[in-house]
Amino acid sequence: MAEHANATGAEHLMRVEKLLGLLGSGAMSQVISVAAELDIPNLLARGPKMVDELASATACHAPSLHRLMRALATIEFCTELHDGSFELTATGSLLQSDTVSNFWSYAIWWGRYRWPVWGNLLHSVKTGESARRLISGTAGFEHLKDDTEAAAIFNRAMAELTRVVAEGALSAYDFSGMRQIVDVGAGYGELLAAILVAYPEMRGVLFDLPHAIDGARRHLEQAGVVDRCEIVAGDFFESVPPGADGYILKTVLHDWDDEHSTAILRNCRNASPQGARLLLLERIMPERMKPSLHDQSIAVADLNMLVMFGGRERTTAEFRVLLEVAGYRLTKITGAGLDFCLIEAAAV
Repeated sequence: MAEHANATGAEHLMRVEKLLGLLGSGAMSQVISVAAELDIPNLLARGPKMVDELASATACHAPSLHRLMRALATIEFCTELHDGSFELTATGSLLQSDTVSNFWSYAIWWGRYRWPVWGNLLHSVKTGESARRLISGTAGFEHLKDDTEAAAIFNRAMAELTRVVAEGALSAYDFSGMRQIVDVGAGYGELLAAILVAYPEMRGVLFDLPHAIDGARRHLEQAGVVDRCEIVAGDFFESVPPGADGYILKTVLHDWDDEHSTAILRNCRNASPQGARLLLLERIMPERMKPSLHDQSIAVADLNMLVMFGGRERTTAEFRVLLEVAGYRLTKITGAGLDFCLIEAAAV
């Protein structure tokens, strides 16, 4: 308290500016999402544009769009040029919808589907319950059953993020020796496709709910691996395809509480023959949080799991206990990029 009381006026002002900056930074996720919804990055990819041109192409109120563009310039998604036009930056190009490495769907998922849920964080903190259940009445992934547009955006968004994580996983871990691998909760199969491309002798099984199956088949065809992959629709709370010597789950367990996560892992264990490997791609929560971008990123992910699903990110110790209860022993943890780790476990 004494340290705070003795702070100079300049120090106090810096703290106020930092606080206000943090409070305002959340709004930028909506700014980015709206830019993606309006197709601004694709329009600017053809060259610098004046606001009137952009307003005409997007059916927007030109003065208001100008204000959005200037906000985008402050976070380096575009540059405001001397003649008043706006030019796309390398960061902004990540939101182009027609490039191989884009995050267009992820940005829209954040703004259109996550934003309303995060507005009810207080409810989740007070109750421990999913805020999405509060506002939609659905739990887990039930909301995607009847909303084909939301399901498509969600699955594309997860594929966009997985593309980067898959590169890190393949660089960090040796998948050789596996004849067949099952991707449990695979979505469109971005991770499975990357593994099969890197290991031509391997076969795969893509396993997910029905809402992902059609998109997964198209994605595996485009990747040229569909002939080595069986596509199975099902519910991992009931069972998973048996007989493989590798089972991989990317960001599945963080969606669920310990009881549901244990049920998933036990089904994997029951399906596994002797010597099969279990691989989890998850963020690992530090035992004690520090003021850093890394820890901040994991804290945001953890709270996102709370409001969206009632799930959580976990520490190494918590993963170890979860695995032991389900019949596994944690054997190795390898960094895989973007705050993700690949956790290897063996059946006991």
